[in-house]
Amino acid sequence: MGATERVADAAAAGAREAVAAVVRSDAALLEDDLAEFLGSLTAPAAVSSGESHSVYESALRRSLYEPVADAVGSKVGQEALPPSAGAPGGDRAPLRPSMVYWAYRNYRGFPDEIGDETGNETGNASGIDTGAGDSAADLAVVRRAAVAVRVMLKAFVAIDDIQDGSAIRYGEPALHVTHGVPLALNTGSWLIAAVLRHAADPEVVDSLLRAVESGFTGQAVDLSTRTERTRAELIAAPVEERAAYWESLAALKTGTLFRMPLDSALAGLRVVDEEQYTLDAAMRQLGLASQLFNDLTDFVPEFGGGRIHEDYDGLSNRVFLELLDSDCSGLAGERLKAYVLGHPKLEPTLLSLAAEAVRLKREAKESVYGVCRSDRSAAYFDLTIERKGHLIDRLHETLQQRNGA
Repeated sequence: MGATERVADAAAAGAREAVAAVVRSDAALLEDDLAEFLGSLTAPAAVSSGESHSVYESALRRSLYEPVADAVGSKVGQEALPPSAGAPGGDRAPLRPSMVYWAYRNYRGFPDEIGDETGNETGNASGIDTGAGDSAADLAVVRRAAVAVRVMLKAFVAIDDIQDGSAIRYGEPALHVTHGVPLALNTGSWLIAAVLRHAADPEVVDSLLRAVESGFTGQAVDLSTRTERTRAELIAAPVEERAAYWESLAALKTGTLFRMPLDSALAGLRVVDEEQYTLDAAMRQLGLASQLFNDLTDFVPEFGGGRIHEDYDGLSNRVFLELLDSDCSGLAGERLKAYVLGHPKLEPTLLSLAAEAVRLKREAKESVYGVCRSDRSAAYFDLTIERKGHLIDRLHETLQQRNGA
């Protein structure tokens, strides 16, 4: 490598580190805001147990504030940024970037472009007209939206685990296991109301409400796959219709989880409709890619771990829907699982669907790059989305090796 190439590589590495520092700083700010929000929700529970409480106060602490603390304090998602001494966030728990902050950086600029983000400057190096006071006001909206999105995801998890009968979530006991189904259901519902109030901005609240509607609609369709009538209809339907069913379901459930953070930020920042449509479609594709990954890991021990061959109760798994035929009529439980695991087209189907997940992710990223205002914004997006994206690529590579492709 020549001197010119070494200088270029060093410059690129420095640019990536600078972007990573901004990502970490934004993520640390979100964690601080989240802690403050949690404190505001559970303040009565923090009273020393040595002090006397009325029966009402004690009951409220046990039945609401403690479950809320457990729900919001649990892990969620992949740990993208490990602790690092001297970096924003320091050596505390791993930081998780947010697409809400990516939107803010893309449409309002990076710290050196908008000064101290308190409205002291009126422009930035990207040529984005932010206005003197707009930057600080927009950041305030984004900060509240980011907290609302994170806690909304926790609420969805609490309710989803009840409906799916999941005892473990991210390596920890599910909320309904530790506090019982009634309290977990009440906690998830209460958190939804709390974050809608916290978001404050009417456009952001409307965006979150649409996400709630989509999520529960998707959950209804998912639960339907456990009924005899829907199962019979799916088995009798042609494979194209089964795939379309899965896509609609995945877009509502998993796609909503990808779209919600970005949609809320775009609403708060009043981004133009055309780019909203582009980004919404890209997040939908990422949701589909993520759900394909989740479905496939049931068949790949390297990724499924202890949950291999576990998620077979319903017919929402894409692999099952690809391999079903009229011979499956009446099959359920272990018999249906044995049918799929012994199917001669199982391995080719796994490889084909893994390739589809890679394609969906690649096309989604290319769409997002098209609206990125700068190379730094694109790098920020990559750091944020590749928490799971790189696993999609690795899964495809693993299946290729397994099949000698």
